[in-house]
Amino acid sequence: MDSFWDFFWLVLSVFLLMAYLVVMWQIVMDLFRDRSLGGVAKALWVFFLVVLPLLTSLAYLVSRGPGMAERNLAVARSEQEAAESYVRSLAAEGRSAADEIARAQGLLEAGTISEPEFERLKQKALARPPDSAQALAPRERSDIEERA
Repeated sequence: MDSFWDFFWLVLSVFLLMAYLVVMWQIVMDLFRDRSLGGVAKALWVFFLVVLPLLTSLAYLVSRGPGMAERNLAVARSEQEAAESYVRSLAAEGRSAADEIARAQGLLEAGTISEPEFERLKQKALARPPDSAQALAPRERSDIEERA
């Protein structure tokens, strides 16, 4: 590179190439995410993206751009809901040993489990390490609650 302008054009062309590749990636991902579009139509879009990439990508963005945003939003919402349900399921599992024993006692009284099964569940619940909040002394716990 002999001059500033050579470097400038190199940086600009690399930037435009990366922007173009991002747009192409988004279009291809949107094509395969769209359930309303048939296989032949998807194949035609991909074919024209390879043969006439700039013209086809512009046509795709103009004709299917609003639907593209809606599909991206739907995917983001479903991923958010899946993450929230996973966190809720983990939070539901965080029962104390007393809760586990009470639940097992209810199963025993209902006749769902036998006495040996109840004892095994009870020993399993008592063998679990306590939660960090439960392991703290009452004075430490009240200090933490005051800070919150």
